[in-house]
Amino acid sequence: MVAAGGTVLITACERSGGRAVAPFAPNAGAGPQALRNPLYVPPVLTPNGALLTAQTAQVDLGGGQFSSALTYNGLFPGPTFRARRNDAVSVQLQNGLADPTTIHWHGMVVPHLADGHPLQAVAAGRSYSYQFPLIQRAATNWYHPHPHMLTAKEVHLGLAGFFLVEDDEEAALGLPSGAYEIPLLLRDASLDVNGQLQYIGGSGGFTGPVMLANGTRDATLDVDTALYRFRILNGSNSRVFSLNLSSGASFTLIGVDGGLLKTPATVATITLAPAERVDVVIDFRALTPGTAVMLRSGTGTTALNLLEFKVARQVSVGGVVPPVLSTFTKLLRSAAVRTRIFTFGGSTTINGKIYDMNRIDFQVPHGQVEIWRFINAATNASVVHPVHVHGASFNVDKRTGGRGQVFAWERGWKDTVYVQAGETVEVLIRFDNYLEEYLLHCHRLEHEDRGMMQNFQVI
Repeated sequence: MVAAGGTVLITACERSGGRAVAPFAPNAGAGPQALRNPLYVPPVLTPNGALLTAQTAQVDLGGGQFSSALTYNGLFPGPTFRARRNDAVSVQLQNGLADPTTIHWHGMVVPHLADGHPLQAVAAGRSYSYQFPLIQRAATNWYHPHPHMLTAKEVHLGLAGFFLVEDDEEAALGLPSGAYEIPLLLRDASLDVNGQLQYIGGSGGFTGPVMLANGTRDATLDVDTALYRFRILNGSNSRVFSLNLSSGASFTLIGVDGGLLKTPATVATITLAPAERVDVVIDFRALTPGTAVMLRSGTGTTALNLLEFKVARQVSVGGVVPPVLSTFTKLLRSAAVRTRIFTFGGSTTINGKIYDMNRIDFQVPHGQVEIWRFINAATNASVVHPVHVHGASFNVDKRTGGRGQVFAWERGWKDTVYVQAGETVEVLIRFDNYLEEYLLHCHRLEHEDRGMMQNFQVI
């Protein structure tokens, strides 16, 4: 199928693989026995000389349920970029939307002019070239728009994709790969009575009743009796997931936002806020063909079903999880030269200020370790903030109040940390690369659009 402008679309037959499919319905509470739609996995592109066209297109949400969406190259989610450390990135954005847009390379350290800052908004009908070197370790990153006051709408209506960076250290580990390595963008959505994606913003955030896995509703994935590596992104505007498996089995956690952990961790439940990523291995080797396991958020009657795994084939293949994954030196609290305090107020301010894209709120010396203290003083449990920093990764050092601990999925290099009401989180951060302007903001996208964001400059 071809959309206006010649973009090739995935047809219902291609996406469903010819299987029977479920009628349109919200997917909370649907069990593994329900008729489901095969998971869509976006195609892979090299980022050297790539073209991304942001445009409206008709996309199949599964089962021939087509919806208008904002897409990159007509795809929902957009194509997955895969490259290696030290590669050069050159991506041309063509804005075929009615509104301004940008591309932010979330989790990647890039110069200001390539960061998708609101100052660099690309007008409708115009293009922009993003060029930068990959100066980071292997990690699961993603890309999405960042225009001021339009980010929430553009992301919810479809603009997002993965950017996977590889390096020699990771390649030598023998982790599950090829068909056994799958990027998985989890998010919620709201559909109107005709099954069309719709965005209804709200000051406190926006959540929808329909769950999508790689843009597929009521998704299922046939799996072998093997180890699978899933690179999971919470691509929602505001929804926080509590990931678990219906079988009661645990995840083997191997990585977070900024790449591999030092050693694997076994966890039964993972809390994943918007923009956070986890890299997990799920073991299907002991299951018999015909067995179904549900990846879900929450438990009991309120659980949200995200993706069904259906064991289809008995195989014997490679793929291991070694006891040591990565060697790196975390930042030391004793090395910090100062503490900066950021209080997130309501849904609009940081330290009492609403965002002004032309104002520099603070300056950070290059190469110095600092403690950044994120305070959420709200008493209403619904007021939560996933705090995201551009330009560097950080180590989560301490959480007081609320849950009062640093979790396994926060022990590594992070760029986004979840701060619940009544919590204070301290991170250790150091800017080692560009002397540029960057952003600090809440990644509850409605909060970001309403002004919960600051500019800072590395000097």
